[in-house]
Amino acid sequence: MNVLFIEPAFPANQREFVRALAAIGAHVHGIGERPYDWLDDETRQHMKGYQQIESVTNEAALEWAVRDAQSHFWVDRLESTIEAHTLPAARVRERTGIPGISARTAYLCRDKVAMKDVLREAGIPVAASGGVRSLQEARDFAQAVGYPVILKPRDSAGAAGTYRANNEAELEHAAHVSGVADGASAAIEEFIEGHEGLYDTLCVQGQVHHEFIGHYYPGVLEAMRTRWISPQLISTNEVEHDRYAELREMGRKVITALGIGTAPTHMEWFFGPKGLKFSEIGCRPPGVGQWDSYCAGNDMDLYKDWAVAVCHHATDQTPSRRFACGIIALRPDRDGRISHYEGTEPIFQKYGDLVVGQHFPEPGTPTQGVEAGYMANAWMRVRHPDHDTLRGILNEIGETIQVRAH
Repeated sequence: MNVLFIEPAFPANQREFVRALAAIGAHVHGIGERPYDWLDDETRQHMKGYQQIESVTNEAALEWAVRDAQSHFWVDRLESTIEAHTLPAARVRERTGIPGISARTAYLCRDKVAMKDVLREAGIPVAASGGVRSLQEARDFAQAVGYPVILKPRDSAGAAGTYRANNEAELEHAAHVSGVADGASAAIEEFIEGHEGLYDTLCVQGQVHHEFIGHYYPGVLEAMRTRWISPQLISTNEVEHDRYAELREMGRKVITALGIGTAPTHMEWFFGPKGLKFSEIGCRPPGVGQWDSYCAGNDMDLYKDWAVAVCHHATDQTPSRRFACGIIALRPDRDGRISHYEGTEPIFQKYGDLVVGQHFPEPGTPTQGVEAGYMANAWMRVRHPDHDTLRGILNEIGETIQVRAH
């Protein structure tokens, strides 16, 4: 089977998808923006060919690369795993006759306004929302639903470009910063109070074959804006517990309503005074290396089952649910360059056998801003059989390890 895989080099975990495809016998041909020589040796060894283009989000360039490949061999699949690549890939897939997620489904999983409209019609509980193109439209929405409100790009991922407005002055600021005041289109929605989590799946022909549930501590918007917080993302090993039954049911309804066939999904949700509410979904794996947490917590190679799913419409493995597994971001105390770390020795002496992943940039490394995400600077991935115990350990890590910069 010949698979065209978009952008095999970046981010780093892209090479895991290439590895998995090669491991099940697929012939992988990469399409990317970087020169072939920039790819690491292992990734090059797993690929049969590679085509560099200026931009993988340029549909014309991507279609040219796909048709060029089709002129040399039969193409069975065209796959992407990055949010910004899903819609261009789907449109090119349809124009070149390659099976996979449709352009309609990819569009609905990208456009937050259209997505919520479809799900609202399907009876799925979502926040009040709409599209705006002016400050006055944003004001009218806020007046109708009340403050606070959230203003964000229609095709955002994570908290990028997302603003919370608690009053008219903050809404006016957000509208100017986001470009809405100048006519840019954006999504606006009521702020939903409550705990934030995720529901991720690997679907095969519309059926959930693997599912995973995680919790953000604190919510993503606060985590991506507050330096002193060491945010955590923990995946539970109690996915089948009755407490998650409503969430699992809602996730399946969302997948059906959006027409998601064989693909990974990443869905976010809130639970609070207004009950369980859908937030948004992407037709792709989660970020923050979250699949590595699922692999470590469940004694499985999820990347390999993804490859089996997209190539053969099946899965081979069963998650063990042995461990809850979580990541904690460790932020520098200021912008600049990493100077040194404090508190690492006692943590590794106490919990080293539970650590399944870590990254501590070398002293002298430039820091990245808080808004760059959970893995932008130092981080640790830890697992434990009990979710609450794991959260306590991650709290201790965040209180003990200090990342100093100058």
